[in-house]
Amino acid sequence: MIVREIAVKDYLTKSNLPDADFVINPYVGCTHACKYCYACFMKRFTGHDENWGTFLDVKRCDKPINLSKIKGKKVFLSSVTDCYNEYEKKYCVTQGILNQLTGCEAEVSISTKSSLILRDLDILKQIRNLKVSMSINTLDESFRADMDHAVSIKERLETLKNLYENGIYTILFMSPIFPCITDWKGIIETSREYIDEYWFENLNLRGSYKTVILDYVAQKYAEYMEQYKEIYIGKCDDYWDNLADEMKEYCDKNGIPSINYFYHRKLVDKMTTCANKTK
Repeated sequence: MIVREIAVKDYLTKSNLPDADFVINPYVGCTHACKYCYACFMKRFTGHDENWGTFLDVKRCDKPINLSKIKGKKVFLSSVTDCYNEYEKKYCVTQGILNQLTGCEAEVSISTKSSLILRDLDILKQIRNLKVSMSINTLDESFRADMDHAVSIKERLETLKNLYENGIYTILFMSPIFPCITDWKGIIETSREYIDEYWFENLNLRGSYKTVILDYVAQKYAEYMEQYKEIYIGKCDDYWDNLADEMKEYCDKNGIPSINYFYHRKLVDKMTTCANKTK
């Protein structure tokens, strides 16, 4: 892992994303090395030619976060990194940022795949309007290990439960949903006792990782390959349309709060636009 510290002028970046007025990315790059990670496009804006998942820039900023600027706004950590990657243990950038946000009058949301967030539980409790989401798209540990280097699914679920029991609003971010592979009902039924809300996001394949994922499916899940060709080569959205309807019916019937974010391509395009402003 190539790690370096860089100076930035401000941690806050104006956002064009839905449900976020500002984003804070304490790091450039990510150690999880998710095979499906859309954020690898950031290499184009940061001068990195290393493989995604092999570098990390640690952001340092002397300028305090302007709390008046975010009053009544929505702030998201983080859009193109995991603010609790393994090097956060050493550098504590996210911890320092959260200390600045305690008592702020903004809606703060954090997305992670790491149990390290529990280190900062006392700080999180001081942020009045906080939501924490954990990304989970499988209950199969072998599949998870093939896809990312983050903590186990069991540890992620235990982290969500711990947060919930400590009064933190919890979101299970089911992302990305792999056609025919992700057992979305199983994930819900396993976790619904300690989840306040579910978010759903579909697998979108583009750029360098499209071939990587399709080759993986052909090798490990050959029985689904024709379906993947129809979706990702034939560009047929019927699968997602039908799945969205099925999920809505299931959640409505069972009283499960949820949001469907099946528009990943548009989301990435917006993040690409605002990435030019992220330094």
